[in-house]
Amino acid sequence: MSQDTNDALSFENLDVISNDAYRNGPPHEVFAELRREAPIARHRGIEAGYPEWFWALTRHADIVEVSRKFQVYSSAKKGSLMNQDRPDLEAARLMIDLDPPDHTRLKSLVNRGFTPKAMRMLEAHFREVAVTLIEEALESGEVDFVDKVSAELPLIAIAELVGIPVEDRRKVFDWSNTMIGSTDPDFNQDPNAPMIASMELYAYSNELALQRKADPKDDIITTLISEHDGDVLSEHEFDLFMLLLAVAGNETTRNGISHGTLAMIEHPDQWAKLKADTSLVTSAVEEILRWGTPVNNFARTAVCDVELHGVTIKEGETVSMLYPSANRDEAVFKDPDTFDITRNPNPHVTFGGGGPHFCLGANLARLEMRILFEEMAKRVDTIELSGEVRKLRSSFIHGIKTLPVRLTPAK
Repeated sequence: MSQDTNDALSFENLDVISNDAYRNGPPHEVFAELRREAPIARHRGIEAGYPEWFWALTRHADIVEVSRKFQVYSSAKKGSLMNQDRPDLEAARLMIDLDPPDHTRLKSLVNRGFTPKAMRMLEAHFREVAVTLIEEALESGEVDFVDKVSAELPLIAIAELVGIPVEDRRKVFDWSNTMIGSTDPDFNQDPNAPMIASMELYAYSNELALQRKADPKDDIITTLISEHDGDVLSEHEFDLFMLLLAVAGNETTRNGISHGTLAMIEHPDQWAKLKADTSLVTSAVEEILRWGTPVNNFARTAVCDVELHGVTIKEGETVSMLYPSANRDEAVFKDPDTFDITRNPNPHVTFGGGGPHFCLGANLARLEMRILFEEMAKRVDTIELSGEVRKLRSSFIHGIKTLPVRLTPAK
């Protein structure tokens, strides 16, 4: 056994995966120790449904390598979530649970609705929505920023982009909260609730597709159910994609906005810098994405024995890519624990480390966040906490449940 393997095994009792370990945010001190001493470390699964043992990857370069080598590290073999107790996986594979060529086919079909041109066409309207939300929050003075701003913009964006009636957006909000928040006592009152929510969203998507077949419109639903180069999404594939979009397009952007706002509160010098020069908004958004990292991890399964840092990962073993750790890797980011909206370059892995599973909605998320923080910088003078920040108890999503703030208008 190599020295690296001994080091890996000696860190197996550190907790990088339990929901409680993330109760107050990612365990960055533990990540830093692992990056230094055991960049690939063997850990116990701890949570129900997780593999008994898995390999934790904490360095940026390793996560990029695993992301791109899909021929070796599979998303399909056991799914891409750390919770591998998924009896319905074969019958209900999300796009994130596929490898090429199946993943390539599905992504090429759904990508038609998320082109840069489609994003540009929606920018003016998204800006109108953002301005309205900010002005209403300013008028109130004190608001829960998550509920009134962070959640609303992505919900409206997804509703209008896809073609969901805007009045139904809160249904999507509740369904996605229930599915993602199953490990948090505030959301998990009924152990069957996540499954029920996913079934309700699935049925809702199915009904929308039937409506568009009968009455096509200029929206993504109509695009996605239409034939393209002789291929078309099946009804089942469409419904599963809508389920994924409701979570990925809502939860992650909402939490990105919330983390960015909290970061500006905690680093008022950076907020002052953005207000003084709104041209910094693009780099500010990238730093928010690095700093807040809304998704904590995804899993891959080795399809053969493979060596990494002198450690042999055996066929069938799970590796966990810990994105918050990669985004604080000292080998890549200067002063990684400093929030700096002028950081450049900023090769964060918040949308993945490259390869086939790079986030489909990255352009949409960036657009929404850029618009919101640009308009906030123009209209808001100070942002202060007015109550307790409550974070989501989840090792998967780095979420903020409530962010009570007091806003004062720009002079």
